[in-house]
Amino acid sequence: MNTAGRLIAGSHNRNEFVLINAEDSVRTKSVEELSGQTCRICGDEIELTDEGELFVACNECAFPVCRTCYEYERREGNQACPQCRTRYNRIKGSPRVEGDDDDDEDDTDDLDNEFDYGNLDSFHPHAVDALSVSRLNTSRGSHRNASRINGQSEHEPSPLHSEIPLLTYGEEDYKISSDQHALVPHFMDRGNRVHPMLYPDPSISSQRRPMVPEKDIAVYGYGSVAWKDRMEDWTKKRCDKLQVVKHQGVEDGGNDIDDPDLPMMDEARQPLSRKLPISSSMINPYRLIILLRLVILSLFFHYRILHPVKDAYGLWLTSVICEIWFAASWILDQFPKWYPIERETYLDRLSLRYEKEGKPTELASVDVFVSTVDPTKEPPLITANTVLSILAVDYPVDKVACYVSDDGAAMLTFEALSETSEFARKWVPFSKKFNVEPRAPEFYFSQKIDYLKNKVHPEFFRERRAMKREYEEFKVRINALVSMAQKVPEDGWTMQDGTPWPGNNVRDHPGMIQVFLGQNGVCDIEGNELPCLVYVSREKRPGFEHHKKAGAMNALVRVSAVLSNAPYLLNVDCDHYINNSKALREAMCFMMDPTSGKKVCYVQFPQRFDGIDRHDRYSNRNVVFFDINMKGLDGVQGPIYVGTGCVFRRVALYGNDAPAKKKRPSKTCNCLPKWCCLCCGSRRNKNEKKKKTTQIHALENIEGIEELSIEKLNVSETKLAKKFGQSPVFVASTVSESGGSRHDVSAASLLREGIQVISCGYEDKTEWGKEVGWIYGSVTEDILTGFKMHCHGWRSVYCIPERPAFKGSAPINLSDRLNQVLRWALGSVEIFLSRHCPIWYGYGGGLKWLERFSYINSVVFPWTSIPLLVYCSLPAICLLTGKFIVPEISNYASLIFMALFISIAATGILEMQWGGIGIDDWWRNEQFWVIGGVSSHLFALFQGLLKVLAGVSTNFTVTSKAADGKFSEIYMFKWTSLLIPPTTLLIINIVGVIVGISDAINNGYDSWGPLFGRLFFALWVIIHLYPFLKGLVGKQDRLPTIIVVWSILLASILTLLWVRINPFVSKDGPVLEVCGLNCD
Repeated sequence: MNTAGRLIAGSHNRNEFVLINAEDSVRTKSVEELSGQTCRICGDEIELTDEGELFVACNECAFPVCRTCYEYERREGNQACPQCRTRYNRIKGSPRVEGDDDDDEDDTDDLDNEFDYGNLDSFHPHAVDALSVSRLNTSRGSHRNASRINGQSEHEPSPLHSEIPLLTYGEEDYKISSDQHALVPHFMDRGNRVHPMLYPDPSISSQRRPMVPEKDIAVYGYGSVAWKDRMEDWTKKRCDKLQVVKHQGVEDGGNDIDDPDLPMMDEARQPLSRKLPISSSMINPYRLIILLRLVILSLFFHYRILHPVKDAYGLWLTSVICEIWFAASWILDQFPKWYPIERETYLDRLSLRYEKEGKPTELASVDVFVSTVDPTKEPPLITANTVLSILAVDYPVDKVACYVSDDGAAMLTFEALSETSEFARKWVPFSKKFNVEPRAPEFYFSQKIDYLKNKVHPEFFRERRAMKREYEEFKVRINALVSMAQKVPEDGWTMQDGTPWPGNNVRDHPGMIQVFLGQNGVCDIEGNELPCLVYVSREKRPGFEHHKKAGAMNALVRVSAVLSNAPYLLNVDCDHYINNSKALREAMCFMMDPTSGKKVCYVQFPQRFDGIDRHDRYSNRNVVFFDINMKGLDGVQGPIYVGTGCVFRRVALYGNDAPAKKKRPSKTCNCLPKWCCLCCGSRRNKNEKKKKTTQIHALENIEGIEELSIEKLNVSETKLAKKFGQSPVFVASTVSESGGSRHDVSAASLLREGIQVISCGYEDKTEWGKEVGWIYGSVTEDILTGFKMHCHGWRSVYCIPERPAFKGSAPINLSDRLNQVLRWALGSVEIFLSRHCPIWYGYGGGLKWLERFSYINSVVFPWTSIPLLVYCSLPAICLLTGKFIVPEISNYASLIFMALFISIAATGILEMQWGGIGIDDWWRNEQFWVIGGVSSHLFALFQGLLKVLAGVSTNFTVTSKAADGKFSEIYMFKWTSLLIPPTTLLIINIVGVIVGISDAINNGYDSWGPLFGRLFFALWVIIHLYPFLKGLVGKQDRLPTIIVVWSILLASILTLLWVRINPFVSKDGPVLEVCGLNCD
């Protein structure tokens, strides 16, 4: 696309479309695809015979088959042509097989090869290659870009796209009658080549015989509709049987077996990833401990319920209710971790399969989304580093497009992105030339490592020093822009040419699109092409609901579909840069895997952070969730979507169901009456009708787009418009299987469509935010979006590369951390109170039960704040009143309590072992669970109830990411009152400990025994709140006076209340007893 580097602004509703200072748009040229003559079975080149003629296997129809497939069919198959079913004659150079007659052979003698199958030297070199690989591989990949055998022919094969399923020899399709089968060798591949008809040499005699269905395994029917329905099922079965086989040499010293291409060809056909189950020595004891813990919990509750505390019945009942809730929450959290797995990717196999030497790359395109809102709080320098890391990623440049969403329509972001595009022309070639990591310059130059390690290029030191100087100058220019943006002119911002900035009014401005890179003639300083970089700011008008981040992401989905339409999408926050340049390749190992990639809706990477203190006081790394819970979910149906660092399949975001796995039909007797199968038949008809809901749009009126036949329109245009909107170009992109932009549509038309799809009213009366794209209705749109995909039957994948794929910034002070948790908890409350609550939504779909448990736990956890707050208050109450929630403990009760504590510790230890985390991280997570539960979760619960039930909403503000050089999450509250509940708990428990010890000192030795249980209970609360206490008195944050006042006031009120209700002394006054001593 060529927009002459100008900004495109406009409003579809107002019929405005402005190309600011632009020249005429040019039309891009289309790309022609060539094809060659290849085998219709395996996809290899058809070799030449010794006489220099093209090899012809069948003299009846000249169906294109290579010698390898021909000989395999004769030896292992039905010895017949797959197309005309005529029996193959023996050709010179091929061994004799059972059933060969003298009349079936050519007129030439071939005694050397007639009875020799083992000597590979007698084969044509290409046949040797194919035959060797056919013995080493049991199947081929089902992906449309799967690798083929690179034979040693002088012709190079082209990519194949077959629509004709071929049944494997020895397998039977139960949906196809026996007279419609065609059996072919099991090492075939898919092809879609157009071959010229090959005619046999009239000088060579051929024996023709009529077709006899009774004697043949299959009859005519090649290319039937039943076979087309069989294609996906067949490729799935074949790929499931794919095995890794080592190459074996030949004792005869054949030179062809030592061909170096053979290992490459075999490697390219292996799976691109594999599962690595947790060792049985760790996972089996872990599961056993979980079951034992369930038994112990049942005994614990049996004892607790049957042994109430009569003199403290209220405290006892309250504690039992809280403990039952905690047990239910533990079950929801524990069982989704029953099948933890890890995964391993093979990047070399990905390159062998899709990046063949001398050919264009076949890797799929990826659109990368970067979201930002306010440049004064989200530093443009951080956003620029994220964009630079994307542009320098290790991926074909023509396959990457970066879209930056500026939801604040700030000219500062626009100008900073313009500077970034200029600096990228220098940074991208440098980072790729010397393979530096990470490829975000700010973090690369700040590394305290030996940057000369493993660098052997003599120019590296000089160029690195020059590049660092260039980056420092770039930072100065960005900082100058930030400084200039501090004071907004009275008339608003104007561009360099004097044009008023369209986004001067943040709440009322047109949509804007600017293509910075990816245009014709824009290259780096070395003359190489750069990835596409597009600035997008969606239209905003008063009176429209814009749905915050979810709405911005959906606008990017639509505009990217119009401009580039990559089949895969990556979304990152503006402060999450690509730390591993091969991150996209890691994701493609799952998405493009022909064995299991078709049902993968997204690949989620763990979040890793920079700038966190060594002790991780507030559990910012959250490693328990990312390294334990997510691994467990990966073994069920996949991890949940966490909002950033995730690669999506575009069709999954469109609300489509996952590809259905065809089940083998049950066999019924033909003699049964028709009414016996009535129910099954009606259910089958309903399923068939459901499968016909493929979205196809009438495209006759779209400029440059081919017309579709009326027979293919299974869905009305009205229904499609209701689902996707009124843009015909966008709807056309939704039905494109391979993706890619339209080269036969002018740039001006595409940009006009782009302005339309980001208009503020485009989503009205559509399914955007309901069934399509990011789902609306919660501030945690990530959980809701992933949940909807899993309900459609998709599965997700959790990828943990050795080098972290992405790194971001996390809050380091207590207030920002609590605000972050508050936003997550509020979103969970909104989902719980909506129709999408996993407790009652999504039944009958593709959501697995253990996956549902995880989603239920993710929306229920804020409700745990109430029993947790009450339970943490019980120790202080017990110490102040002298009562306890447990009666006098017997030996049996002591064993149960000890067993429960041991099982809890054992579960944590085993999780740390197979999760690979340290005890510090695990303990910090336990502590912050209590801190967040009694503060952020509690406030979020009441906030969510007010918002959903009473309609009281609180506006979100973006928290500054520039404080102390650290950066925090966006879209969050700023509540200083969050510190009040945990501070109150700390004070009353500390007061309780002091009162309890004083009372024991006054009452003598006998009172110390009962005191130990109460002290242990109170110290348990204080130890869990210790990081909070340290944060209050630490150097980083000054404790606000208002928090101290309110906390002391609440603690005093509660203390006086309990003393008034149940004082230490008897209501009748002190009890006086005779001590037995004569004081006189």
